[in-house]
Amino acid sequence: MKKIKLTTKNSDETKALAGKIMKFLKPGDVVLLTGDLGAGKTTFVGGALNSLGYLDHVVSPTFNILKCYFEVKPNVFHIDAYRLEDQNHDIGLEEFIEGNGVTFIEWPVYIPELIPQNHIEISITRIDDNTRGIEIYEEKDNHKELFDSLEAK
Repeated sequence: MKKIKLTTKNSDETKALAGKIMKFLKPGDVVLLTGDLGAGKTTFVGGALNSLGYLDHVVSPTFNILKCYFEVKPNVFHIDAYRLEDQNHDIGLEEFIEGNGVTFIEWPVYIPELIPQNHIEISITRIDDNTRGIEIYEEKDNHKELFDSLEAK
């Protein structure tokens, strides 16, 4: 298992970290984002998208459940499963999770049966108004270059 702990001092640093991580992700990768409401999960996805040239403001797909970004390469799928607690999960999300893009999933605890075995988990903890503790880990060693790059920071 690979695990690294980092701290960002503001949302710009969180977005920059997401952009750095995005450089190592490829179609088929799944990133689970965990943390309390307001921790910065959507900010993180925004940073990943910004690093691909997406300049619009990124909002959480809480009410939509899924937002697709086909205008960037690789494609990015952003799932917010918060509203899926105690709901039928047979709504086609697996087509995106197993699809040809990078998938970010907020609140994965609500769709455990859809989470692939191979994934990266990023846990974001709010330390104060600006500072975030970020833990990045994966069970398998599928992203060695990513972890080597982060450890060199």
